Amino acid sequence: MSWGIAFFEYLLQVPANRIGSSALSLPQLKIIQEVITLTVFVPFVLLYMKQPLKWDYLWAGLCLCGAVYFVFRK
Repeated sequence: MSWGIAFFEYLLQVPANRIGSSALSLPQLKIIQEVITLTVFVPFVLLYMKQPLKWDYLWAGLCLCGAVYFVFRK
């Protein structure tokens, strides 16, 4: 199961990095990579592993949204 999740994540990240490297900076690509990782990992943790959702996860997600904002603002 974990290899399937890693494979799905890999399918999204590698083309994004290859295509994006001509248009985005390395910090921007890294932030996108982290967003993709959490987009795949959080539903897995909640649905498959049956871990409870905590407020700390919401705050961490908001911090990541802030990182996206600051890295992509002009």
